[in-house]
Amino acid sequence: MRDLKHLIYFEDLLQEANNALVRQAKDEGKLALGYTCYFMPEVLLDLPGCFSVRLRAPRCTSPDMATYYMSNRLCHYARSLLERALEGGYNFLDAQFSTETCVGACRFSEHLEKLPGIINNEGFFVTFCDVPFKRDQNSVDHFATQLQAHVLDELKNRRGVDTSDEALMKAIEEHNEVCRLINEIGEYRKLPNPTITGYEFHVIQLVSLVCPKYLILPYLRDTAEEMKTREPEQKNPFRCRVMVVGSENDDPDFSKLIESCGAEIVCDRYCYGAIESRVPIEVKEGETPLQAISRHYLETSNCARFMPQDEMRLRKERIAELGHEYNVDGIIVVSNKFCAYWGYERVVDSVVIPRDYGFPVCSIEKEYINSASGQLRTRFQAFVESIEIKKIQEGA
Repeated sequence: MRDLKHLIYFEDLLQEANNALVRQAKDEGKLALGYTCYFMPEVLLDLPGCFSVRLRAPRCTSPDMATYYMSNRLCHYARSLLERALEGGYNFLDAQFSTETCVGACRFSEHLEKLPGIINNEGFFVTFCDVPFKRDQNSVDHFATQLQAHVLDELKNRRGVDTSDEALMKAIEEHNEVCRLINEIGEYRKLPNPTITGYEFHVIQLVSLVCPKYLILPYLRDTAEEMKTREPEQKNPFRCRVMVVGSENDDPDFSKLIESCGAEIVCDRYCYGAIESRVPIEVKEGETPLQAISRHYLETSNCARFMPQDEMRLRKERIAELGHEYNVDGIIVVSNKFCAYWGYERVVDSVVIPRDYGFPVCSIEKEYINSASGQLRTRFQAFVESIEIKKIQEGA
């Protein structure tokens, strides 16, 4: 296929957290607001005069210093973030907005708050928000109260940010345009011979999370327009279609590794993926913008932290629905090593999904830093071959 016009630029933006668009927004006087979890609504961090940055630690080779402060049995993602902070990679941040959800990310934010001088930026602060374990109306109300106290009030009182309903509605409109464009691009993955690879889509989704929205939007519009006339390969180069499900995944090279083994990624139901994070926010009649945001993020999340049996079953059903919608041949379930939630969720998925829904599953536990790519390649190649054998047997 013809190369996407902006792909190389997008790849360059993902080489460091303080990328070119982040630096441009900072030069324009905007506040850089960091976050790690889906439950910290990015739309609240994109209010006028601010922009959200979902934190990554690209090219982190070894979290040795962070392991000294944390533990070698804590999530590698959290340790890699702290390693990057100790190296000075997040000094551009004006604040870190955290949620009391996964232990690792919470510990990372605690270290940003407690270690003296780790963020060399005067006025930097860290705030924590409680997230309910249920989705009922009481939970929505509680979540709205938390977001008001620990996000909106903090921004208004500390930095004078406009947190009015009008400002929230403007942020929702911008957020929904990003969602519309990402979803429009993602629809091409449903084609029998998709005109976008999983790697390309992963890169595009990530830049929408780590760059100021108002600066990345023109590039997303261009890409969506370009996709309308992009022609697929005459012969599909992939041997099967897969969905990737699991914990935090912000490494496009991991997607590239899977696809180099012949499995095209057509759906991404993982943390940092697009399936949930790019659902437009609907403000229903009688709701304030903050109430709509609180309800939206609780309703749309498929996070493994919701532990009741009915919630767990719904997550499996959701994966199966997506599998049929995107016509996948198999599902790769991935968890980062020592992930508090996906460590057990991955094991359950690897049993329940093949047994109850008939999809072949490849279960992988990996490090945040992919040092064992040879072993992973062997696993993925074997999985692709098993899918091909299954197709032959079914055809017979």
